Amino acid sequence: MLRKVAAFVLTMAMFALVLMFSVVLFAIVLTAGAIAMGYFWWKTRELRKQMREHPPGGAVIEGEVIEGEVIEGEVIREADFRDGK
Repeated sequence: MLRKVAAFVLTMAMFALVLMFSVVLFAIVLTAGAIAMGYFWWKTRELRKQMREHPPGGAVIEGEVIEGEVIEGEVIREADFRDGK
């Protein structure tokens, strides 16, 4: 009977220890994830600003806004050669 009680107490102690370490590990992973998301947010702030300033509808190549359709990375536009360009 004493062996069963000792085994039960030891099992509960191990369960408590594992639960404690899992909570600590969860807190570490959660903190690392928050830091990674903050870093990503900080590094992309300039890109988000540019996206707000230039809404969809035209491609910007070397500062020039080109209107038209973008198909697989190619810009298709009607060119007017009368103005010398």
